[in-house]
Amino acid sequence: MKNKSFNSFLFLLTVIIIIIYVGCSKSNDTPATTTTTTSSITVKLANSSTLGSYLVDKNGVALYFFSDDFKGKNSCAGGCALYWPYFYAGKLTQDSLGTGLKLSDFDTIHVGTSIQTRYKNWPLYYYSPTGDGKPEASGITSGEAAQGVWFVAKPDYSIMLAKGQLTGLDGKNYTSTYTVGDGTTTYFTDAKGLTLYTFSVDSFNKNKFTNAAFSNNASWPIYDTTAMVVPSILNKALFNTITVFGHSQITYNGWPLYYFGQDGKIMGNTKGVSVPVAGKWPVAVKSISQAPEKAGSVSGSGSGSGSY
Repeated sequence: MKNKSFNSFLFLLTVIIIIIYVGCSKSNDTPATTTTTTSSITVKLANSSTLGSYLVDKNGVALYFFSDDFKGKNSCAGGCALYWPYFYAGKLTQDSLGTGLKLSDFDTIHVGTSIQTRYKNWPLYYYSPTGDGKPEASGITSGEAAQGVWFVAKPDYSIMLAKGQLTGLDGKNYTSTYTVGDGTTTYFTDAKGLTLYTFSVDSFNKNKFTNAAFSNNASWPIYDTTAMVVPSILNKALFNTITVFGHSQITYNGWPLYYFGQDGKIMGNTKGVSVPVAGKWPVAVKSISQAPEKAGSVSGSGSGSGSY
């Protein structure tokens, strides 16, 4: 009887231990899974009532683009980096990105001994208002439009601003007045930093280059988009779209916007400024005067001259 009672006691004790172990395992597993999922997101999107959607780190701290990085390389050296610390997200996977972001839009560059994350060719930065390297608080975007060259990193810009040296297809450097010489120009690009141009022959909302067959579009491709997401220092009301033989083309202050085919997909190329002569195809800039009106012109249709 004594052995039977002892065996019953051992059985009961074993059952109690198993129940306690299972219960503890469940209570410990659930929070760990949740914590891992949350902490794995290193770049995500936040939303502002004034700026719209923009990139932030895992803690909600804003990330920025720098217009001087017009070639996709870090141009913020020395004391600049104290106010604009470099952002590095570590090794990214699609699972480490928030909703609405694609892994293919991210890569990295080396800056001295540091590594910096880029988004759509633009290096990413924090903003440190006091210059001590400490980023601003989560939910704050006080670096927006600083010095006219720092902008929150948005996922959907149709226009960005680049600031750099214009260099033509002829290999010569040009100033903002299209004379040979050195000097920086702040000009429009697309989201990935590809240069946008205007055609000096065009008139208000009138594309006079592209022909109906689009056979000359490879030379000067139209900027075919209907998106209107621009840096905060630009007047969004000055942007419009026209229809060019069934395609949409974005305009600024009445000027249709184009790429230059020989720039390729290389950020910072401005080869079109010298073709066929300097100033015939100027880069698009904020200060450009309104395109001239032409009596009897039909808004949004190309004339197909095909001439440079």
